[in-house]
Amino acid sequence: MTLLVKAEREGQTIARVTPESADWRYVGFAAYRLGENDVVHVFDSARESCIVVLCGVVDIEAGDTKWLNLGSRDSVFEDKSPYAVYLPPNVRAVVRGVRNAEIGVASAPAKGTLPPRLIEPAQMKRSTRGKGLNTRYVCDILPQTEPAESLLVVEVRTPPGHASSYPPHKHDTDAIPVESSLEETYYHRLDPPQGFAFQRVYTDSRDIDESMAVEDHDVVMVPRGYHPVVVPYGYDSYYLNVMAGPQRVWHFKNDPAHEWIIERDARGG
Repeated sequence: MTLLVKAEREGQTIARVTPESADWRYVGFAAYRLGENDVVHVFDSARESCIVVLCGVVDIEAGDTKWLNLGSRDSVFEDKSPYAVYLPPNVRAVVRGVRNAEIGVASAPAKGTLPPRLIEPAQMKRSTRGKGLNTRYVCDILPQTEPAESLLVVEVRTPPGHASSYPPHKHDTDAIPVESSLEETYYHRLDPPQGFAFQRVYTDSRDIDESMAVEDHDVVMVPRGYHPVVVPYGYDSYYLNVMAGPQRVWHFKNDPAHEWIIERDARGG
């Protein structure tokens, strides 16, 4: 089974991953296009969801609550955080397009201990990771410091010619605090959109070792293993990460073969 989910170039559903299609237990993800008055229904009786307004403007109705004109950017490549809405299980939401919108819907198992809520751009922590050609820009949409039962959601912009999720790291072993076990999806966007990036997913034993050329709107599934991304010159990369596992905490382990990069950067050499 390939780990690459190719995007649909037309229609409302861009890409979709379920636990059944991925042959894993936790992470679900879907991306949708919405024109004016287009509608997407979000509901799951046993899973929490996080609706991320990637670009454009939407209205979201969840139960008795309505949030109108949600949208902070016309492109995921703008230097702005998005709006997002958290939904517990058994809450029906209707997302209605207002202006040329794209949304991502993340999901993971939950019992329903939290209420629906709006997550505003100002609430999201933004940071820079890496040095030199390893620099990338991170926005924590739903980190482990914010309420949820399973989901972790983050977005990353990577400049042309840079590497990201690098040095290669993994989080597939339940050995907290050294490492946590988390499934993950990468939803890729490229600017200009005819571009591509490269992502490799591999394990120490190489029982998984898949290198993929990802195009605009493609999804890469990471069931386990290391998963670096490299962006060619001339193209900006964006990806939305969804993670979930038996415990809602992110601890990762770098590939020992490449830890020298971090040690060199720490020395300033």
